[in-house]
Amino acid sequence: MDSSEPRPLSGAQWTISAAGHEAVVVEVGGGLRTYRQDGVDLLDGYAPDELCPGSAGQVLAPWPNRIRDGAYSFGGRSLQLHITEPERNTALHGLVNWARWQLLDQRPDEVTIGFDLPPQPGYPWPLRLRTRWSVSADGLRGEHEVSNIGVEPAPFGFSVHPYLRLPGVPVEDVELRVPGQTRVMVDARLLPVGASPVAGTEYDYTEPRRIGGAVLDTAFGQVIRDADGGSAVTLRGPDPATALRVWADAQFGWWQVYTGDTLTGERFRRSVAIEPMTCPPDAFRSGRDVLTLAPGETWRGGWGIRPGA
Repeated sequence: MDSSEPRPLSGAQWTISAAGHEAVVVEVGGGLRTYRQDGVDLLDGYAPDELCPGSAGQVLAPWPNRIRDGAYSFGGRSLQLHITEPERNTALHGLVNWARWQLLDQRPDEVTIGFDLPPQPGYPWPLRLRTRWSVSADGLRGEHEVSNIGVEPAPFGFSVHPYLRLPGVPVEDVELRVPGQTRVMVDARLLPVGASPVAGTEYDYTEPRRIGGAVLDTAFGQVIRDADGGSAVTLRGPDPATALRVWADAQFGWWQVYTGDTLTGERFRRSVAIEPMTCPPDAFRSGRDVLTLAPGETWRGGWGIRPGA
């Protein structure tokens, strides 16, 4: 694209396809704008010339979710991030979701993109991020690498924020399974105040059940692992053939589930955000499952969406 031409708000568009699966990856944020199978949308995406709504499909790094007051300590120093969610006075969803990612490699069924995060006030550690998005007969896959290219250890967390849709199935009728045995309890600012077992409560989705009128913006932990060390969230419709499986490898020990109740207009409760996370909300303050990347160290993690699970 000529630099003098008008650009869509989401930047360059990179389309990948294979075996009836197609996804569009965008330059701004390096995330997923659409994902469909046989022409049917499975991701609640957005238009090319639209600001990404509700963090749809975004990559969240070097932390997911919220940091209380944007303030935390690491390595013996106190740090202050910019407040990006003023109504709750938090630093929300990291530092890369509005950056322009670069195309590194593209093939018909995969695209690799990257972004070098510079050191900055509140997060004075440079990181190199690489993502390989691919599609196949098995669905969509995201493979992520984050390297510390600085000279000091860096705190780190990671997540992605896709909204899933079952064709023709309202959120209320989706049967949800989440392999989390605990849930994070939050205050009015959606910040953690504790954790509680889900067994026997309205938050127990360890066995599939209908969402109904439940309002969820909830982090689930102590996940039930599959044989390979990973875990998965499943969504099913009244027709058993209508189903999606969102899987994540062993690097991800938390799941955030959000039923879209604070979104406005047509997006209100239209889809369910299923977010694999390496750490819970406010982890930079609590220290819970925060990763420390040594200089030169690279973290790798993968996740994906498999239709018809």
